[in-house]
Amino acid sequence: MRAAPTILHLDMDAFFAAAEQASKPSLRGKPVIVGGLGPRGVVATASYEARRFGVHSAMPMGQARRLAPNAAYLVPRFAFYRSISEQVMELLRRLSPLVEPLSLDEAFVDLEAGGVADDSASARAAGERLRVDILATTGLTGSVGLAGSKMIAKIASEEAKPDGLVLIEPGTERELLGPRSVRILPGVGPATGEHLRRAGMTSVSDLVEAGEDELVRLLGRAHGTSLHRMAQGYDDRRVVAERDAKSVSVEDTFDVDLHDRVRIRLEVERLAERCVGRLRASGHSGRTIVLKVRRYDFSTLTRSETLRGPTDDPAVLREAAGRLLEAVDTTGGVRLLGVGVSGLADYTQEDLFAQAVADAEADAGPEPEAGAVAEAEEVVEAGEQGPVERHWAPGHDVRHAVHGAGWVQGSGVGRVTVRFEEPWSGPGRVRTFPVDDPELEPSEPLPLVRGATVA
Repeated sequence: MRAAPTILHLDMDAFFAAAEQASKPSLRGKPVIVGGLGPRGVVATASYEARRFGVHSAMPMGQARRLAPNAAYLVPRFAFYRSISEQVMELLRRLSPLVEPLSLDEAFVDLEAGGVADDSASARAAGERLRVDILATTGLTGSVGLAGSKMIAKIASEEAKPDGLVLIEPGTERELLGPRSVRILPGVGPATGEHLRRAGMTSVSDLVEAGEDELVRLLGRAHGTSLHRMAQGYDDRRVVAERDAKSVSVEDTFDVDLHDRVRIRLEVERLAERCVGRLRASGHSGRTIVLKVRRYDFSTLTRSETLRGPTDDPAVLREAAGRLLEAVDTTGGVRLLGVGVSGLADYTQEDLFAQAVADAEADAGPEPEAGAVAEAEEVVEAGEQGPVERHWAPGHDVRHAVHGAGWVQGSGVGRVTVRFEEPWSGPGRVRTFPVDDPELEPSEPLPLVRGATVA
């Protein structure tokens, strides 16, 4: 615990939805919901306008549609959000060398380590400066919490939402926490909260009064001891600049259970390709390939294979994931597939197995490109040969040879509807085209601030 509020917690406001509203003038001030749009999709982020209808993160998309039927529902653009996040994290690193990212839109900063704050006044000035810089750089708002510990700084940033700053003076933690629900403390989820409620503890002050021994009896030594300390406002965790990744993985949940074995194999290969992309982007290679399969009855199986050395070769990952799939019974259907790599290293070891795979593929002919794999998937699903209808995801960027930049409002029955507008324009006009219009192409997102660049 510190004597000055020099630990800063930044939480961007409704990040994914706010980024979509900033890039699409026609959606500003309106309910926007970002997430998986299929029957099994969940809400990733809801704008503040959508939250007034009761929509929140992790809610099933079907329930969100019932609560807010007139909201804009968009597919996430993670590369776009990541580019904005990189701009924000760079601003944080200018404040201090000790920045601990928790996600794309959230991080702790040790202001004292950066020499920019040593008391309440200087900490508040640094926090206000950061908020101004974020708005000028990204066009988005973030909420800032300042305190003497990570736990209290995070609570402060939650209180600051949206677009605010809250500073909690060290020494006032117990007074602040006492009347709050036990759910405000880290590690107290619905199950633990209900367990404590049945024991007569609903507020943080109840935990303090119960004492450490009683909490240990109810929750076990590690959790009970930790919770008692947090209830008194104690949190001595340091801001850690680097959080080493232990694994890299990707997974997809399917709207309809997959039964066709060829389709399942193609999906696994596609996931392996995506996993390699993330692996290389993080600058790692890995030794252990992991396959995750969730079947129609929600039973989840994992299979793994450890190679002789770390690799980031897509052919090796595809082949290994395929072998693992052969050991899994998919009779009855598959609702989720995932491919991951663990045992990470920051180098790639030349592997005889990988070379053997490459030689075999050279004998068999060239590997199909990603687009060809996607086309093969569509053909298998449709069960026919011929041209594949282009898919236009709601919210994604496009450019028309005549009308310029826009975004997809929706598509179906061979048509795609596009609204043509830019982040710095007013609401744009809507036009509809055939899905195979040669003048309409997918596009990279435009920067939110005119003159800036998208990383």
